[in-house]
Amino acid sequence: MKKKGIINAELSKCLASLGHKDSFMIADAGMPIPENVQIIDLAIIYGVPTFKEVMDAVVDEVYVESYVLANEIDENNVKLLSYIDNKLSGIPCEKVSHTELKKMTNSCKFVIRTGENTPYPNIILVSGCAF
Repeated sequence: MKKKGIINAELSKCLASLGHKDSFMIADAGMPIPENVQIIDLAIIYGVPTFKEVMDAVVDEVYVESYVLANEIDENNVKLLSYIDNKLSGIPCEKVSHTELKKMTNSCKFVIRTGENTPYPNIILVSGCAF
């Protein structure tokens, strides 16, 4: 039994399988996920678990080299954007349209679905190298 960290077996396995430059998404409850992309569905009810709870757990276990957000977060979810900016301070960010972000999901290794139900709380994280 793990002593600490992520205890969801499927999520832990996916995170451990990441290589340098692999991308994955942390998504809200409504994000359309392509059929060819693995889903790790953590959503229970709207709001549970939150984007922040999942992001905190994931970032504690994965090197993040860069990330991608939808431009729409700037005007529609300032509070969450501030959290992300602080959490990933110093890490390069690319912003694209929400439509483009959805298209980019096709190249993600997997998507972690949360119960988040606020506007535009979707992020693509690019795995960095530990050395």
